[in-house]
Amino acid sequence: MDKIRVGVIGVGYLGKFHAEKYSRMEHVQLVGVADIHDRRVEEVAARFNTRAFFDYRELLGHVDAVSIVVPTEHHFSVASECMNHDLDVLIEKPMAATLDQADELIALAKSRGRVMQIGHLERFNPAVIALNEIVRKPMFIEAHRLGIFQGRSTDVSVVLDLMIHDIDIILNVVKSEIKCIQAVGTPVICEHADIANVRLEFASGCVANVTASRISIKNQRKMRLFQKDAYVSVDFSSRKITTIHRDGTAACADSLIPGMNIQQHSFSEADVLEDELVSYIQAVSTRQAPVVSGIAGRKALQVALGITDQINSAIKPYVN
Repeated sequence: MDKIRVGVIGVGYLGKFHAEKYSRMEHVQLVGVADIHDRRVEEVAARFNTRAFFDYRELLGHVDAVSIVVPTEHHFSVASECMNHDLDVLIEKPMAATLDQADELIALAKSRGRVMQIGHLERFNPAVIALNEIVRKPMFIEAHRLGIFQGRSTDVSVVLDLMIHDIDIILNVVKSEIKCIQAVGTPVICEHADIANVRLEFASGCVANVTASRISIKNQRKMRLFQKDAYVSVDFSSRKITTIHRDGTAACADSLIPGMNIQQHSFSEADVLEDELVSYIQAVSTRQAPVVSGIAGRKALQVALGITDQINSAIKPYVN
């Protein structure tokens, strides 16, 4: 099997980890890394024994596939250039800055026969994978994603930075159209909203209440889902799921909640970024559809932009 030649475009905080994972893969050759910051790209290239490119366009003729880990405003132009050079692309979330850009990328990937995977990392969390097998028809969902301020991804709001993870997970389990969005949020430290809350109402009757903050004093990634006869609690950080479901058998007579069976599931620690990149390389190699397609990325983006628009409209009169 010939090695797949890959490159990483953008080697800031997250991009350097892409380079690290690729450098260790058996069937991958990390041909080079590209970044406009000379010192940064030279340091990363030296660390992983690869070549530094100061203009990503000079990398394109040497690789089969790339990870695009640049600021969101550049996703469209960089991804378009790469696919027009017949390269497969993994684009970090959010896939684009606008829906029009997302639509153009989806159309371009189809017309050029390119694999385009969107970097919704949480999809590869073992707890999320298990969640998809447990949850059938949720009717109420509550999610909290809180993070200590890191000073990264401040070019977008907390909705496009953090909340979009939960939006993607919720859309994937509910599988119903959104009928109503009610959002609030505010900037505290950055130009864009640092904390946000949204209520999503689905055609199925499901309601999701989602909160995201990047100015918390602790990190938290939890979700609770309620469906007929069952309650599911997920801690994404510790990779634990607690399920409480109705069970009328005698074995449940001593249960903490009468008539309910309580089970806890723990999942071994996983390198979700590595799993994501391995999945991407497999899609590139087999020409199969990626786990997180452009269509899925667009759906999450559409909801996130709808939330962002509501927040911006509400706070605009109060911003000088």
